[in-house]
Amino acid sequence: MNFKIKWENLCAFTTIKYPDFSLTTEKIIFLNGPSGCGKSTLLKIINGTLTPFAGKVFLDNQEISTLDPIYLRRRVILAEQSVYLFSGTISDNFRRFHQYRKTPAVSQEKCQALLDICGFSFNLEESCDSMSGGERQRIFLAIALSMEPEVLLLDEPTSAMDSALAHIVMGNIIKYCRAHNTPMIIVSHDLELSNTYADEIIRLEGKP
Repeated sequence: MNFKIKWENLCAFTTIKYPDFSLTTEKIIFLNGPSGCGKSTLLKIINGTLTPFAGKVFLDNQEISTLDPIYLRRRVILAEQSVYLFSGTISDNFRRFHQYRKTPAVSQEKCQALLDICGFSFNLEESCDSMSGGERQRIFLAIALSMEPEVLLLDEPTSAMDSALAHIVMGNIIKYCRAHNTPMIIVSHDLELSNTYADEIIRLEGKP
């Protein structure tokens, strides 16, 4: 079986040990566990933002420590709970994020379609400067999808949304990623979301 992402003997800092795991294409994984058990840290290790204390992570059977970090983060995109957006319009943000990552620009039509998937009905020329936390989350999720990641990592992607909207947005994003064979690893405290959408739930306990 071909694995997209896998990790072995992985430890964060000196206290957190992760169970070995392999992620195949199209699979949707949710990470659950108490605060401080290393869920967000694991996502950062997978996309190379943090270096593990011990163990290895592989992308397409290549150890990620041997890959150029920028190249890795183009392929494995992490959308964190607290998102950063540039000052300016929604359209500006799509353009500037793609410029920053040196990836091809996305058409206005595709930007709007991805915003619709993320439950966002604003015009592309609306300013992001006064958007709420939930609105900013959904804009960044649309931008992340526009980058066509090979693996998508989401850290509490619906934390600023109410339950009904969270289910709509996650359902749409997961449907889109399945259609594009994009595996996902999602950190969420929402057990209802996990039980509804996960192919597998990994329970992290933190300290061994």
